[in-house]
Amino acid sequence: MEKTCSLLVHFDKGTPALANEIKEALEGNDDAAKIDAMKKAVMLLLNGETLPQLFITIVRYVLPSEDHTVQKLLLLYLEIIDKTDSKGKILPEMILICQNLRNNLQHPNEYIRGVTLRFLCRLNETEIIEPLIPSILANLEHRHPFIRRNAILAVMAIYKLPQGDQLLVDAPEMIEKVLSTEADQSAKRNAFLMLFTCAQERAVNYLLTHVERVAEWGELLQMVVLELIRKVCRANKGEKGKYIKIIISLLTVPSAAVIYECAGTLVSLSSAPTAIRAAANTYCQLLQSQSDNNVKLIVLDRLNELKSSHREIMVEMIMDVLRALSSPNHDIRRKTLDIVLDLITPRNINEVVLTLKKEVVKTQSGELEKDGEYRQMLIQAIHSCAIKFPEVASTVVHLLMDFLGDSNVASAMDVAVFVREIIETNPKLRVSIITRLLDTFYQIRSARVCSCALWIISEYCLSLSEVESGISTIKQCLGELPFYSASEEGENNDSSKKSQQVNSITVSSKRPAILADGTYATQSAASETAFSPPTVVQGTLTSGNLRSLLLTGDFFLGAVVACTLTKLVLRLAEVQPLKSEVNRASTQVLLIVVSMIQLGQSSFLPHPIDNDSYDRIVVCIRLLCNPGEEIKKIWLQSCRESFVQMLADKQMRETEELKAKAQVSHAQPDDLIDFYHLKSRKGMSQLELEDEVQDDLKRATGEFIKEGDAANKLNRILQLTGFSDPVYAEAYVTVNHYDIVLDVTVINRTKETLQNLCLELATMGDLKLVERPQNYTLAPESSKQIKANIKVSSTETGVIFGNIVYETSNVMERTVIVLNDIHIDIMDYISPAVCSDAAFRTMWAEFEWENKVAVNTVIQDEKEFLDHIIKSTNMKCLTAPSALEGDCGFLAANLYAKSVFGEDALVNLSIEKQGDGKLSGYIRIRSKTQGIALSLGDKITLKQKGGA
Repeated sequence: MEKTCSLLVHFDKGTPALANEIKEALEGNDDAAKIDAMKKAVMLLLNGETLPQLFITIVRYVLPSEDHTVQKLLLLYLEIIDKTDSKGKILPEMILICQNLRNNLQHPNEYIRGVTLRFLCRLNETEIIEPLIPSILANLEHRHPFIRRNAILAVMAIYKLPQGDQLLVDAPEMIEKVLSTEADQSAKRNAFLMLFTCAQERAVNYLLTHVERVAEWGELLQMVVLELIRKVCRANKGEKGKYIKIIISLLTVPSAAVIYECAGTLVSLSSAPTAIRAAANTYCQLLQSQSDNNVKLIVLDRLNELKSSHREIMVEMIMDVLRALSSPNHDIRRKTLDIVLDLITPRNINEVVLTLKKEVVKTQSGELEKDGEYRQMLIQAIHSCAIKFPEVASTVVHLLMDFLGDSNVASAMDVAVFVREIIETNPKLRVSIITRLLDTFYQIRSARVCSCALWIISEYCLSLSEVESGISTIKQCLGELPFYSASEEGENNDSSKKSQQVNSITVSSKRPAILADGTYATQSAASETAFSPPTVVQGTLTSGNLRSLLLTGDFFLGAVVACTLTKLVLRLAEVQPLKSEVNRASTQVLLIVVSMIQLGQSSFLPHPIDNDSYDRIVVCIRLLCNPGEEIKKIWLQSCRESFVQMLADKQMRETEELKAKAQVSHAQPDDLIDFYHLKSRKGMSQLELEDEVQDDLKRATGEFIKEGDAANKLNRILQLTGFSDPVYAEAYVTVNHYDIVLDVTVINRTKETLQNLCLELATMGDLKLVERPQNYTLAPESSKQIKANIKVSSTETGVIFGNIVYETSNVMERTVIVLNDIHIDIMDYISPAVCSDAAFRTMWAEFEWENKVAVNTVIQDEKEFLDHIIKSTNMKCLTAPSALEGDCGFLAANLYAKSVFGEDALVNLSIEKQGDGKLSGYIRIRSKTQGIALSLGDKITLKQKGGA
């Protein structure tokens, strides 16, 4: 059986030292050899050896040694050897040890006294401790603080033993005297900790007596004071007021650790605005003063929690939080922006946007390597601000349009999407945005950004001058026609062909792309960061960004150019009175479009035009040749209406989410409500009054967190043994974020006393037992509560299994009862989360673990099956409800969740209704780690059948 030890030593099991070698080394006079031998002895003992023959040698040759290291190792050896026999009685040879310990406690050397006192803290045998008590108490008054602080800890450890209050009857009284006279901060902290642990009333009295001087105490003592306040206030909520004043007085101390704990304690104890404001101020100070990024991230987490429960107070702090953007760390910046975006109000929006604009300008310097990524974050933040408060859009949109030609494609794409939304929601800005877009269009280097910008030009160029400018800008960016000459195509077999192919291959490749519904498509992927000009392009890149992109084989962009020019010609026909001008523009566009098809079908490029792009361009040619009224309406109105509908749908979803968050639970009809105005105010400070009011409000609105109803508790009770077993056991499982607590009730159903009863547990998966449960003696028909803590390190289904082992007086063999397995549900660790479509697709492409589950269900409705999977997996559906409407016999949806460990879980559901009415298809799960993908797959396989 394993034994607990306060020291963990690495030991190479391949070369165990022989007991005889250790014995010889210990009998010598060389201290270095003794140290080495003692280390080997300790390691052998830790690995399960008994070495009984060494004990007498150690007593004879090691006990008298004056070497400090030898003495320290001797104490470790004494800690791990068996001090009792099989019946639990102290071994007679321990008397020798007892004499040695008494000598050590009276030793002239302070170090030996101190380590011996430290050793006594870990000793549980009262027979050894009892003769040493006078010597321990004498050390409480020693002149050296190292000895005094360890003597206090020894007294506390002895007092906490089962018979400790009989060994040291007046220990709390003695320690209280020590506390009042002690000067050393560490010893004072230990003394206060002893009172806090063993005699709480005395600790509270001491604190309230010296309340004025708490701010002058040392950091260590102040931390224990805060722990005491938390414990007292949890037990007796009525006395919060006087303790909150102590906490607020501690907020001014210089120690960062103390003020962080103070802020956390204030938030947990009080809802009074003054207290919350003080805590928020403290967190903001720490955010500025601490240089460690981990500390900043933790403080931002605390501010985020405050934001959800006390938003109105956090709104006042918004500019203080924004200062954290000065940190170069992207995680800190991202968290800061997330917090700030939830705190924006009409009153502070202008200040926030001004700060964000300054930060955007700073990123243009290009000094930092990740400026592009930070700029993207800022652009998304400004986008959110402009959607919530359209009046600020005019101040930022022109600044952001400078970044349409950004080398960071993601950042440029965000700007394009932002401009597309603003131009629709802010009609007053339309003219200035279009003018600016046409002026800066030639700078755009990315095909994706070009596509978005071309759509904006085609939909929002409404006046005659705008339409004409749009057509001329696109023509200029396409350069002169044709895109290649016949002679150049003939030379394609020469070296120029090789160089062109090398050039094209480096920037163009066929690879599967993930579409918004999670399905795959093949696209021609052009490099979107920089384009080296092909040898055959006439003109320069600055005069023809569209041309150079087309010559890399990007015909999707070619189709977008054709549609844009077609829309502009159709609109020109509406705004241009001269028919001849319309015909001229139409023939020029036809020439461009035909040239594109010619380029795509030539052997000039390594890849021919794809069928989709070809069909789209041909539709444009037909429309330009035969423009009918119905088709015109579809091209000029329906596209825009679809976009407006998409924005309205997005706005509606966001509004619904906000409403869902705002719903507060109400109190039950018979809940007690205290009337604040009828309360006595005698002797209450303003802060105490505020706190009382907030508590009453919380009680009235049912905001006090309930412990959970009895029915819910019963669901978490698991039966571990059968009703006919001699020992009945059941466990109440509490799952916290990073640990699981098993509260096991063990009942002796026999008429005999069960001795050395032990609950032995083992785990499978990423679960670890924190401590090994002890041995207990269980009287006939009595019960025992045993707690076991288990640490969780990742999101996957874990299993806890084990057995109960015990002995009875008449049977010497140990009886073993095997327990039912406890399965830890992955659902306790994942919660629904939201991410953008682009982020989902990026993660889908990056994550290497995929689990593919075939659909096998009795449910026959696609939407009902999707809802069943969402409910079973505790995930969020990212696909818009409008996209799931209708009945087409096919459904594809993306689901997303995040675990408490920060792991992402992505699910794509693709199902189809068969002729017989059954559903078929696949559910694909992707994640960065194997555990979550497998566990989620198992969960879906188990639950997908339907019904329960």
